Amino acid sequence: MLVPLVERVRRFNRTVTQRVGALDDAYLARGRPLGQCRVLWEIGDQGSEVRALRARLDLDSGYLSRLLSALRVDGLVEVVPAADGRVRTVRLTPAGVAERAELDRRSDALARDILGPLDETQRGRLVAAMGEVERLLVASMVRVAPADPRQPEARACLEAYVAELATRFDSGFDPARSISAADDELTPPAGLLLVATLQGEAVACGALRFHPSWAAVKRMWVAPSARGLGLGRRLLAELETAAATHGVRTLRLETNRTLTEAVGLYRSACYREVPAFNEEPYAHHWFEKEI
Repeated sequence: MLVPLVERVRRFNRTVTQRVGALDDAYLARGRPLGQCRVLWEIGDQGSEVRALRARLDLDSGYLSRLLSALRVDGLVEVVPAADGRVRTVRLTPAGVAERAELDRRSDALARDILGPLDETQRGRLVAAMGEVERLLVASMVRVAPADPRQPEARACLEAYVAELATRFDSGFDPARSISAADDELTPPAGLLLVATLQGEAVACGALRFHPSWAAVKRMWVAPSARGLGLGRRLLAELETAAATHGVRTLRLETNRTLTEAVGLYRSACYREVPAFNEEPYAHHWFEKEI
């Protein structure tokens, strides 16, 4: 079923790489390939930890090292080790800052060259289509995997979840008053926590807590920066798959009336509203779904 779609994606990739000059050895006539130019731009004025740069660009460590080495030979960057030697930071030299500014100027000129032959309607259509493509490509870069709730990335998500509910609920949110979803209850075999990451950063989470004949969906959260990518729906679908793999056929959840987007998500995912099945003090809606 994906075969015709795969061919269209490949044709799109060929068109884009040709139009933006990615095939040239000297991107934007600056004497270096696109990979080096992109790394130079991504380092930015404030510099970047090498490991963060690698995560943002999703590059193999060996390949990134070769790119940085080439830029260092050209006098455009410097790599500075931390005091303990474990974390390296890369910064632009004055020549690198000037080169980045020139790349910005030429990139603007390329964008104008793409837009120039089009009329106003076509330009609007192209830019809108680019925005949609960018959003979907970013969504395709998200990775969802089980995580130990005690790991730093998972802990950051869970703490952000609590902090957001505290600001959105009419009466605030105190996890000690809520039905328990402790670390050990979100760890197999008692439960499961999924964490979504984008460019090395944890941006969403969702969990299951298993009961004898059903499972509870818990700790559904998406970072504001990652909303609009369909992560809530994707996490919910992956939790349903995980529950089915564990032999669970009924999922239940409760939510607060202020979380209108969550209520809409559950209803659109075929969860039906049912009478209260627990005494969660922060809940106004209770849902259930047979999977």
